[in-house]
Amino acid sequence: MIPYWLLFAYFALGALQEGPKRHAERPTSLFLIFGVVIIGLLAGLRYEVGGDWATYEFMFAYLRRVDLGRALEVGDPAYQFLNWSVQQIGSELWLVNLVCAAIFAWGLYRLASLQSNPWLTVVVAVPYMIIVVAMGYTRQATALGIVMAGLAAMQRGASLVRFAIYVAAAALFHKTAVVVFPLAALASTRNRASNILVGLATSFMFYDMFIGEAMEGFVENYIEREYSSQGAAIRVIMTVIPAFLFLVFRRRLQFPTQEDLIWRSFSFATFGLLVLLIVLPSSTAVDRLAIYVMPLQLAVLARIPGTLLSHGGGKLIIIIYSAAIQFVWLNFAVHAQWWVPYRFYPL
Repeated sequence: MIPYWLLFAYFALGALQEGPKRHAERPTSLFLIFGVVIIGLLAGLRYEVGGDWATYEFMFAYLRRVDLGRALEVGDPAYQFLNWSVQQIGSELWLVNLVCAAIFAWGLYRLASLQSNPWLTVVVAVPYMIIVVAMGYTRQATALGIVMAGLAAMQRGASLVRFAIYVAAAALFHKTAVVVFPLAALASTRNRASNILVGLATSFMFYDMFIGEAMEGFVENYIEREYSSQGAAIRVIMTVIPAFLFLVFRRRLQFPTQEDLIWRSFSFATFGLLVLLIVLPSSTAVDRLAIYVMPLQLAVLARIPGTLLSHGGGKLIIIIYSAAIQFVWLNFAVHAQWWVPYRFYPL
């Protein structure tokens, strides 16, 4: 567990020493960039870490025996193409993981660097988004990284069309990423009526392109077989808490207009997932979709210091809360055995 706690401690210490950052007031610390690079290396060069490790090994081995056309038919195209390309240059699975981890880390950095407390934003991400998702669910973590980069672009004023490009790229790594696009369409501040219409049309197009044919298998594999994920309710509630805080203290959190609308959409979606968790027979399906609303945790919890609480005291409370999540997961989660001990590929 030591590498996980060292990673947490690095960002926690950085969070304790950083002052509040107003948007574009000063450049992001080089030490923060260094820490994000370490995240990419730890996630990318892990060895036999993560609950899906055996599945990814099997996929990589299978692509050694098929041509590119077949490779693109049997999985998410961008991830399959990456695997196939790595096979062609004679490298191993670690290079696939490293590329995917770099994309995730890039997206996390893009989003965190826009927040008022960038270091604290990453602290909130460490226990679950980084350790569990980035080091376990390679395809979804890559898709999440691209989505976070797209959200950062929207916060900087990017158009809905540009965000659609980010979502399409994310969906090439994991089809489920398309669920994020309607949330962004509802959060657009420019030409809202036309953007909502464009958003609806694009959402239907994405459904047809990415998940239409796979929906029957999704329903059969997750809903009809009633697959369940232990701890799914806890993980959804982890996002419900910041969603509740955002909706109750929206004005006091003082997000800029575009960000405010984005996190409003994410908050409503989070409560929608909570309802689905109650009514659907499969918690696994909801658990995997909930990954895409996790950026709400980063934005809201990291903004509490200086708005809802004092800057110093608020940061300490968020750090303790995040440390508690990490401690409980590493020590008591049923599947933590696939993450502990951490193994580093070069060693």
